[in-house]
Amino acid sequence: MESLSFTLPGRRPLPAGFAPVLVGVVASGNLEVMVEPAAGSDCTFEVATSARGFAPIWQAVVRDFHDRHGLAGARVSINDMGATPAVVSLRLDQAAAGLP
Repeated sequence: MESLSFTLPGRRPLPAGFAPVLVGVVASGNLEVMVEPAAGSDCTFEVATSARGFAPIWQAVVRDFHDRHGLAGARVSINDMGATPAVVSLRLDQAAAGLP
């Protein structure tokens, strides 16, 4: 397993104490995404992935999501079992759709 962490400045403040959102399931070739409240105005992405050596791709997918949604005051946890970048992007968008 490889652990990656990215922190980006937020633009879209979320209500304090919002209910966490969980989408997806950790299984072969898939992943789960959870968005939880966090202190501050940044958005932190914590990635646990079975695929080593793909940090630049993860960074690009996370940055693309953040450019579109700009979450502030959130922690995004991603547990990956080899999902493609398209599936990661889909799950991130599904999680964002469930936010207040």
